[in-house]
Amino acid sequence: MSAPRTVLGAHKVTTDEIADDIRTHHRDHPRLNAILRVVNNCGVHSRHFTRPLSSPTVAGSADVQERTQAAFDDAVDMSEQAAHEALRAAGLTPDDVDAIVTTHATGWAVPNLDVHLIDRLGLRPTVRRVALTTVACAGGVQALIRAADLVTARPGHKVLVVAAEVLSTSYNHTVDTIESMIYKALFADAAAATVVTGAPSGPGLVIEDTFEYTLPGSLDRYRGRLDPHGMHFDSTKQAPNTAVSTLAPLTDWLGQRTVDFGIIHPGSLRIITGTADALGLAQSEARHSVDTLAEEGNMGGVSVFRVLERTHTAPPADGTNGVAVAFGPGFITAALRCRWQS
Repeated sequence: MSAPRTVLGAHKVTTDEIADDIRTHHRDHPRLNAILRVVNNCGVHSRHFTRPLSSPTVAGSADVQERTQAAFDDAVDMSEQAAHEALRAAGLTPDDVDAIVTTHATGWAVPNLDVHLIDRLGLRPTVRRVALTTVACAGGVQALIRAADLVTARPGHKVLVVAAEVLSTSYNHTVDTIESMIYKALFADAAAATVVTGAPSGPGLVIEDTFEYTLPGSLDRYRGRLDPHGMHFDSTKQAPNTAVSTLAPLTDWLGQRTVDFGIIHPGSLRIITGTADALGLAQSEARHSVDTLAEEGNMGGVSVFRVLERTHTAPPADGTNGVAVAFGPGFITAALRCRWQS
């Protein structure tokens, strides 16, 4: 696969600004001090939103329809830009694309992101389509799994993979649970794109095998919810430890294979460190995930592409073995067994 290209939301928002916004809107919350401590210790210093923090569809009073439409419109705009940049980086034109795989869980539209991008990019009308719409944080790796399936079935094909999330749509003051406050500080907006081919076309990941795992009885751990005010993400008290509890099946799948580097979804500091430990990696090997979380937050399914983009700037040694892994609502794990080709 080619080096990903990421497009961040246009408005940088600091954690201090979010803490001030929470103080303003929830000054009488009985656990305000505890909330602010958690917000300031979540590992995120800044993130990017597609619209200003003060806009109606972020911290304002926009309803579910306004928020949903704005989120989808912004996702399409960022996706178009990321896709153009990824195609240029891969030395391809829109006419070279044989299939498109998209993933997003924020915003809603019929037709979906895949069809919008075929129109925006000018892809061939015979392009094959896979549209993932509810995978959320696992969406980036899940989309790459589907792309790998496509090029396995048709080795000469070139698959454009695009992920987009406008998670600021869930930034909503009508909900004041501890979890909703944490998500205010964690979530961010971005899109990313890459091209997957049957034969390596340049430096980057070579996908060797894929893994999907659904944790039994975990439907309530992380979930989306709609009400008249917008989309919300809810979670249970078990949620923070759920990702770590799914790592045993992942390591069983890997067997005795040595892991030299990891592309770990930056869902939280606990997820990054727990996954690195399970893979036998030093914490320094997770620096791209930690830096992504700190500087750009949790961008949902886009995050793995951003971590991989950072990895290209300081790549592993040629031929070394790696794992790309992400987690999402369901509770699901999606992973790639891969190696680095210089």
